[in-house]
Amino acid sequence: MNTLGNILWFFLGGFLIALYYALFGLLMCLTIIGIPFGVQLFKMAGVALCPFGRDVQLMTDSGCLPLVFNILWIVTGWWEIAIFHIAMAIICAITIIGIPFAKAHWRLLKMSILPFGSTRA
Repeated sequence: MNTLGNILWFFLGGFLIALYYALFGLLMCLTIIGIPFGVQLFKMAGVALCPFGRDVQLMTDSGCLPLVFNILWIVTGWWEIAIFHIAMAIICAITIIGIPFAKAHWRLLKMSILPFGSTRA
């Protein structure tokens, strides 16, 4: 079922989300200051390509540097990604067929709010 879900996700917009993350990751990596943010966007692109069969875990003992970077992430406007995933999760959850896709957006939401210190499982 994970394979079927990933195939449907890919063709129903997952590719565009991953492309968005990868494109902005490349743009962020053009500057030295933006490299950590670009790496997190690449990590999010990997999850956005195949979200089924994976989980996102937030690490609680990751230290103070990820906390600082997460604050910078929110202050610089990347919280808009989280709003997008909330809206898409609500839209997908309207139908029974869309509930797995809503859960996939929820996983991406966790990573888009606090990307530093989160891992794929």
